[in-house]
Amino acid sequence: MTDAINERERTALGRHPERGRDDFETIAAILDAGLVCHMGVPGDGAPVVIPTIYGRIDHDLFVHGSAVARWLRTAAESVPICVTVTIVDGIVLARSAFNHSMNYRSVVIFGEASRVDDPDEKLRALEAVSEQIVPGRWQDARKPTEQELKTTLVLRLPIAEASAKVRSGPPKDFDFDMDSGIWAGVIPIQSVRGEAIPDPALDGRIEMPDYAKIRAFG
Repeated sequence: MTDAINERERTALGRHPERGRDDFETIAAILDAGLVCHMGVPGDGAPVVIPTIYGRIDHDLFVHGSAVARWLRTAAESVPICVTVTIVDGIVLARSAFNHSMNYRSVVIFGEASRVDDPDEKLRALEAVSEQIVPGRWQDARKPTEQELKTTLVLRLPIAEASAKVRSGPPKDFDFDMDSGIWAGVIPIQSVRGEAIPDPALDGRIEMPDYAKIRAFG
């Protein structure tokens, strides 16, 4: 991770600094476990936050969309943006309403995105996005045509100015609440893919690939 002072200030945690992680391995693991990021970009007089899928290659995060999408074109103009990824692992029920919480893993990335115009790099980025969502699908699917690539805008955001925040474990109640007689604990949350539903127009002789079958993720 980069060590510039201004970047430490922006990614430093004000509350619960003990939950902070700034090592790249933790940040990368959380990004690799997620499915959707939220990108905040400047809007017309107000910030705009857009949910979108993404992919990671080494120290770069990639997002894509229509070349005419306003939010994506704005993000490509070397303006400051922020990307977040959050995975909820559990609902933490404390004895008091004040101390209820969630177990989670999250990443915040600050920076400026740049356009990916090289066709080969663009394809690698789109493959990374596809593999982030359904590993193995890229090799099966038809690859984008030249025209499809022209109508797709791909952005690269360096994972340089970033930090992670992680909470795990049981509730943290005040001592005077411990004998309240109120149940406390954690309700785990796990995302699981459902059973794949074949396209009604699918040739019945085509077998479902293994990567489309039920599996947990995150």
